[in-house]
Amino acid sequence: MAASAGPEIERLIGLLAKLPGMGPRSARRATLALLKRRDQLLLPLGEALADVGAKVKSCSVCGTPDTRDPCAICSDPARDGRLICVVEEAGALWAMERSGAFRGRYHVLGGLLSALDGVGPDALRVAELVGRVKGGEATEVVLALPATVDGQTTAHYLVERLAGAGAEVTTLARGVPVGGELDWLDDGTIVQALRARRPA
Repeated sequence: MAASAGPEIERLIGLLAKLPGMGPRSARRATLALLKRRDQLLLPLGEALADVGAKVKSCSVCGTPDTRDPCAICSDPARDGRLICVVEEAGALWAMERSGAFRGRYHVLGGLLSALDGVGPDALRVAELVGRVKGGEATEVVLALPATVDGQTTAHYLVERLAGAGAEVTTLARGVPVGGELDWLDDGTIVQALRARRPA
């Protein structure tokens, strides 16, 4: 950072650089953009951050961030409480909601099991999920976890933990995306698509 930048600017750059997808260069560019548009971006962003910090908390039922507890989804009587979709983080929940295809409820784990990163079951909201399912309302748990090693490890662990809890455990189908061309797909996607084939 240039010596002419004050400590406040350096602090902002340092904090922005910690965000996913941002490095020191991107953080510097973002900081300059915010400073150039102080009234349109910087000040409203500061107010929005303070507002979120003061009002948003994790839902005690599903774990998603919201301004109320239980959250809007858990409080919605039109949602099907028999279906619980398990996701890694709130971003995956928001993606599911954008699709409009799922009308059940959710459970945010808060991460994935990872031996390399030292993340075990106690670091995730696994016990809360098991408690919800054993509570008797859910008849199906949909595992919507990433198709990564950690995602698959977590899915296998959850299947074991939920065995005998009284709900069917399913997982999202994997394979060829809508509009996808076979010659652009990786081998793993093609293998999953073949395994998940169904009658035409």
